[in-house]
Amino acid sequence: MAEPRPARYRGVFPVVPTTFTETGALDLESQKRCVDFMIDAGSNGLCILANFSEQFVLSDAERELLTRTLLDHARGRVPVIVTTTHFSTQVCAARSLRAQEQGASMVMVMPPYHGATIRLGEGPMYEFFARLSDAIRIPIMVQDAPVSGTTLSAAFLARMATEIEQLAYFKIETAGAASKIRELIRLGGDAIEGPWDGEEGITLLPDLDAGATGAMTGGAYPDGMRAIVDAHAAGDRERAVALYQQWLPLINYENRQTGLLAAKALMRAGGVIACEAPRHPFPAMHPDTRAGLIEVARRLDPMVLRWGR
Repeated sequence: MAEPRPARYRGVFPVVPTTFTETGALDLESQKRCVDFMIDAGSNGLCILANFSEQFVLSDAERELLTRTLLDHARGRVPVIVTTTHFSTQVCAARSLRAQEQGASMVMVMPPYHGATIRLGEGPMYEFFARLSDAIRIPIMVQDAPVSGTTLSAAFLARMATEIEQLAYFKIETAGAASKIRELIRLGGDAIEGPWDGEEGITLLPDLDAGATGAMTGGAYPDGMRAIVDAHAAGDRERAVALYQQWLPLINYENRQTGLLAAKALMRAGGVIACEAPRHPFPAMHPDTRAGLIEVARRLDPMVLRWGR
């Protein structure tokens, strides 16, 4: 089996949550503190404007402001992936080129979809990613996640990686992720520069065993995720297993109970940000669920609960 080529980017690249005030305005000061904490906690890089960043409640002007603010604030410390997903090839390419010009290291893009029923076949999808690649000079990460409602076979992903210049990274969040990562590497060989884990790290250990070289997790505890990934990368699988078992209750709580609200709740509890509220109409976390999250987190003593105190 061919080995993946050395990756330009690897490790833990958590998703940066978008911070709002109680009235729903952007809170840029909390946003900068959030980035500072995530870097201090050991993030190898960051991802902004993802679904876990509530990108779906942002206006185009707010996306531009956040992209500029976050890239400027993080510049020189860690690489930043900017999510530029859009159904339109033209809009996605323009967003991606703009992100590149502002200093993004990579763009992450979902296959084009709209609502519950509007999907594309492999032909138009291939053309979408080929045109996107032609428009930019930085890597493209394909986000393969159930939210798009689009089936992307390992064979199709491997073909695109082999034939489309900038398409080299894959965030696999579908059922059976480890098997898909293994098959993607087998079929794509050294064209698969970055097979990555996602979905808050709920399948992190089997994905690492399958060959994942990166993990895009929630943003609240990069210190815990780094410990697992670093041990595995160093060849100490037993330590990686022990650490994964240690952090799994919190990973599970985020994945199954709180979703995208976990990072902001933990950051607010630790004084990193001023407000944890999502933007309306996304519902706030139930107080009992929040209490459970904090209880599980405190048993682990993550940096997030200490950083701002």
